[in-house]
Amino acid sequence: MMRPEVLAPAGDRECLDAALLYGADAVYLADTSFGMRAAAENFDRDQLKSAIEQVHAVGKKVYITCNILPRNSDVLSLPEYLQYLDQLLPDGLIIADLGTMVLAKKYAPRIPLHISTQLGVVNYETARVLYDMGAKRVVLARELSLEEIREIRAKTPKELELEAFVHGAVCMSVSGRCVLSNYLTGRDANHGACTQPCRWKYDVVEPHRTDKPMTVEQTEDGTYIFNAYDLNMLPHIAALADAGISSFKIEGRAKAAYYTAVITSAYRAAVDGYVSSGYPSDYLPEDWVIAEAEKVSHRPYGTGFYFGMPHQNTESGGYIRKYAVAGVVEGYENGYLLVEQRNRFFVGDTLDILVPGEKPFFFPCERLYNGEGEEIQSAPHAAMKLKIPFEHPLPKGSILRVKLADR
Repeated sequence: MMRPEVLAPAGDRECLDAALLYGADAVYLADTSFGMRAAAENFDRDQLKSAIEQVHAVGKKVYITCNILPRNSDVLSLPEYLQYLDQLLPDGLIIADLGTMVLAKKYAPRIPLHISTQLGVVNYETARVLYDMGAKRVVLARELSLEEIREIRAKTPKELELEAFVHGAVCMSVSGRCVLSNYLTGRDANHGACTQPCRWKYDVVEPHRTDKPMTVEQTEDGTYIFNAYDLNMLPHIAALADAGISSFKIEGRAKAAYYTAVITSAYRAAVDGYVSSGYPSDYLPEDWVIAEAEKVSHRPYGTGFYFGMPHQNTESGGYIRKYAVAGVVEGYENGYLLVEQRNRFFVGDTLDILVPGEKPFFFPCERLYNGEGEEIQSAPHAAMKLKIPFEHPLPKGSILRVKLADR
């Protein structure tokens, strides 16, 4: 067995810092043009160069997404962009289009090619053909079961790496080639601008009864028939590895740094526990690791297609949110944590503290001071500087959280 790679999203610099700090083996990110996540801040040319240098400086890997489905106008500008990337030498280029693959081999020949889930690889023959064409890695379609992945692994060259999504939001068009957003709003999901109409509530209207819209499930509140559960495979680390998946991919380039930190930390702990236990087939992460997935905003969790057909969330298009970030540690001075506030919290709150590489722990906030050293009873202002008495330093980037249900 090989140690699975923990692959984290980085939609901006803060997310990149969080992914590296909380244990990612590799990150994936994009420039502002070709990366399938228009809602993310992404990286301009100079930022992209700096990001690759930052990742390589700490011995990690960085993969660049170039996985839009390019129209003719996009193809015109791809060669120059690919040549630029070839100078930066990222560790992989994620592509979803055969024409882009041909251009990448011509204009960025030094960058390993990773085939995006957008291409929809669901069988070993396609995987083998892509390998023969020069692919180093295939990001498998999300419609596959573990048994199908196991067969693909058995019938493809061992040199071909298999990557799969293990956590995060799932598109109702599971491999991502959805046109619903384009049709309803004019924003193209295949260029990264999806408005997520699959999360909206719908009624059915019969042409001869336009004044009587009907819900698909006959309830007062309607139904969210396209709304997929979020994916959460933390309890199934051993099964994923045993099926032959070499890279565990976390979805979320459009999400905040807090999400990146928490979920990366959880999968880092789970993979490390699995490896240190000797790769047992019955491995289950510790309870606190599994509990971390509940501490980010998410829709109801499921296991996708890994163990059979998935469920759809027919009750709500919204998120479950049980925790809020109180602040982020910036340093330590004279017995005080130096903290930047993120959400309001109070003296008397019990803080749930997430430290890179460690099990979270609880700390009762009994005293609180503003940046000028004045004692206060709450931290009400966004990004205000705070001091919290604490017996020892915590790493910069440690996260203080509060449980909303306790308020």
